[in-house]
Amino acid sequence: MKNVDLIINARWCLPMTAEQLVLENHSIVINEGNIVALLPQTQAEQLYQATQTQNMDEHCVMPGLINNHGHTAMTLFRGLADDLPLMTWLNNHIWPAEQQFVGDAFVEAGSALAIAEMLRGGTTCFSDMYFFPEATARVVDSSGIRASLGMVVIEFPTNWAKDVNEYLHKGQALHDKYRHHPRITTNYAPHAPYTVSDQTLQAIIINAEELDLPIQMHIHETAAEVNDSLAQHGKRPLARFKDLGLLSPRLIAVHMTQLTEEEMDWCAEAGVHIAHCPESNLKLASGFSPIAELIKRGVNVSIGTDGAASNNDLDMFAEMRQAAMLAKGVAGDPSVVPAYQALQMATINAAKSLGIDSVTGSLEIGKAADIIAIDLSDIETQPFYDLPSQLVYATGRDKVSDVWVAGKQLLKQRQLTTLNAQHVSAQAQQWATKIRSVS
Repeated sequence: MKNVDLIINARWCLPMTAEQLVLENHSIVINEGNIVALLPQTQAEQLYQATQTQNMDEHCVMPGLINNHGHTAMTLFRGLADDLPLMTWLNNHIWPAEQQFVGDAFVEAGSALAIAEMLRGGTTCFSDMYFFPEATARVVDSSGIRASLGMVVIEFPTNWAKDVNEYLHKGQALHDKYRHHPRITTNYAPHAPYTVSDQTLQAIIINAEELDLPIQMHIHETAAEVNDSLAQHGKRPLARFKDLGLLSPRLIAVHMTQLTEEEMDWCAEAGVHIAHCPESNLKLASGFSPIAELIKRGVNVSIGTDGAASNNDLDMFAEMRQAAMLAKGVAGDPSVVPAYQALQMATINAAKSLGIDSVTGSLEIGKAADIIAIDLSDIETQPFYDLPSQLVYATGRDKVSDVWVAGKQLLKQRQLTTLNAQHVSAQAQQWATKIRSVS
């Protein structure tokens, strides 16, 4: 018998490796952080001896969810300014608050709060776009979660950098520091069409090619953004970016609620990835991303929560459900984006867009053991007929009982193992008191 670190025995296993493949009474065998076998429990008992065995007799085990777009530290602004249009929200509330409060300590505390929330909700990896990413990186490193950290670029000065050159320099320093980290990758994160110039985007495109990195950017988020681009540049943002050469398999276009048929064809032809943020788009009344049409064209669509300041949570189970149901309503077709496709959007599709699908996003031999266990024994998930349907349409994030990233258990029976929940909550309350006193 081979000695291994951990065996997880599960009533159901959803590996996300083949269409609708559901395994029953299977074992995931883990050694040195990676999956070394996925096989029936009876075979695992004969072939492997584990230092630790965990029995998930009433659980589904599946790949951890990947939140493909967010502003992690903005969790500390949760509920600060609600029920407002995007630009009013940004100009009158968020940007002034950021100027006053955002710094290394703010981002560290906000990231800890967000990561604690995400782990409790079954998210094992997230893509971030925010200032002071080195503070977020410290929390990622110590907490054990996986992340792709955005190297933010914006034309105006912030508390983090005074100009484009400093943004690019600090981003390069972040990349250099973590380029060999087992759980941290980086991406370029130019903010939006209305805050980044053509010259800056051209520099980012060159750098991203040299470093082989993704580029994430808010694009076609609102009708106003498109109209402003027509007034300023004489063309819509996607046409502008097509001319610049930004449309490519490197690009993760976030939101994309305002799209013509031609623009959807451009995305398909160029291999652009879409990060769909349904709840944030609904809350800000930004519009509806035509994800059914994009998927029909072969575009890779993933799911993100956006920041908790505009959502107001980091709940990927809610986002999956919203994405599936909203797509049906927009398309007028109940058959589009079935439950399994929504699960793909929250796992393997996101991994592909971040360029980490060889590491995570599915349960396969050789991949990192990024795994979540979901308890399906409660009243809310009875009776049981179809596993993907149950997970997307009936299951909440509160059913996530256990979480592993690279084989390390970060959530055990709903309790965080690497973050002090009381300390994280206390820090958030301290920041809220400070922000409230001047708001």
